[in-house]
Amino acid sequence: MPKTSARLLSLLSLLQARRDWPGALLAERLDISPRTVRRDVDRLRELGYPIVAFKGPDGGYRLDAGAELPPLLFDDEQAVALAVALQIATTSGAGIEESAVRALNTVRQVMPARLRRRIDTLQVTAVDRPAIRPNPQVDSGVLLTLSAAVHAREVLRFDYTPASPPEASDDDRAEPPPRRAQPHHLVTWGGRWYLVAWDLDREDWRVFRADRITPRTPTGPRFTPRELPGGNVAAFVVGRFRGSDGSDDWPCRGEVILGLSAAAVSRYTHDGVVEELGPDRCRLVLGSWSWPGLAAAIGRFDADIEVVGPAELKDAFAHLARRYADAANGDR
Repeated sequence: MPKTSARLLSLLSLLQARRDWPGALLAERLDISPRTVRRDVDRLRELGYPIVAFKGPDGGYRLDAGAELPPLLFDDEQAVALAVALQIATTSGAGIEESAVRALNTVRQVMPARLRRRIDTLQVTAVDRPAIRPNPQVDSGVLLTLSAAVHAREVLRFDYTPASPPEASDDDRAEPPPRRAQPHHLVTWGGRWYLVAWDLDREDWRVFRADRITPRTPTGPRFTPRELPGGNVAAFVVGRFRGSDGSDDWPCRGEVILGLSAAAVSRYTHDGVVEELGPDRCRLVLGSWSWPGLAAAIGRFDADIEVVGPAELKDAFAHLARRYADAANGDR
């Protein structure tokens, strides 16, 4: 029979692997008697593990959630995955950077030497994509409140700070009423957190910046979720950011022929379609927020451009050409 400490770790590992374990099956897997299983369960309870017994033909045990977090047991792959996730938590925008560092130090201290060496050699520097302005941090408590409302399907009341608050006048000092929305999804996009919800006052879908939300209590009442346009939250959010009504396409899409190879163009085209037409010639179909924005994106390629269509794209190139000519001929 294995030593008590090793046997307890094996029992804990099994209890974490699945929800319900018949007592007879645990005894068989550990090669011990049902009586020893009961004694070991009592020892784990004394250590803080909330293990409950359930009755029935296959009566057994379940590891439940408790009031406090007991010691956890990870296998090698789980420990490495946890350490990597904690190292890149700085790019999450969830305001948990300091907590992630402390958690990583805690996990590292209890790792066996062989795992600690693996983690120490895997030093990850998390670098987020450069942005015009830094991504705002969201309080983790706000994220938990929003997530809880989504899960419970309860109407959320909150104050929402606009991007550019209007100046208050003497005649308009009253605080605006709280927003009321049916929360559906909490998503992250480009280092920022957003709440997808049905706005009850405007009777339309909205995507709210989580860092501008100040939840009010209490929440409620409960609601029956509406069907999201398109049925896919990722496609809906992408469509809203692209300026459409939830479709997965850009509002402006055009086609050109570039005097570059398809291999050279495809390296810098994330969501466009590139078709090879020859050694130094390719067809590019690309989308953008606006026609001038699309023309400018295509113009970054140092190559001859032939516009296939539509006419709006040709007009945008003409507009930019006049603007660039004016800039080149202006006073220096």
